[in-house]
Amino acid sequence: MDAEFKRLGAGARYESLQIPYNIDYVYNPDWILPNGTVVEGKGRLTPDEKRKMIAVKRCNPHLKIVFVFYDAHKKISGTKQTHAGWAEKNGFGWSHELPLEEWIG
Repeated sequence: MDAEFKRLGAGARYESLQIPYNIDYVYNPDWILPNGTVVEGKGRLTPDEKRKMIAVKRCNPHLKIVFVFYDAHKKISGTKQTHAGWAEKNGFGWSHELPLEEWIG
């Protein structure tokens, strides 16, 4: 196709523009504390779940989202990063096995 555009003198450029788009979804958190803190319990984080939670945070910056990981120090499958490391890198609070009392107040 590129050759045909050139032959026609169309001046077409291949994949030279980035167009952002959104796909609307709804997130149902595991728990909501009375103070509005969103608590998500996770045994493991899949790539889709990581993308989803980053998108939820980006679209709802006013929410405090925290994770209770069943094993916070376990490496995420296919990576060298732990669940805790991923949460810290992406600005999420986290705990290992049990929720933190400080989240309640």
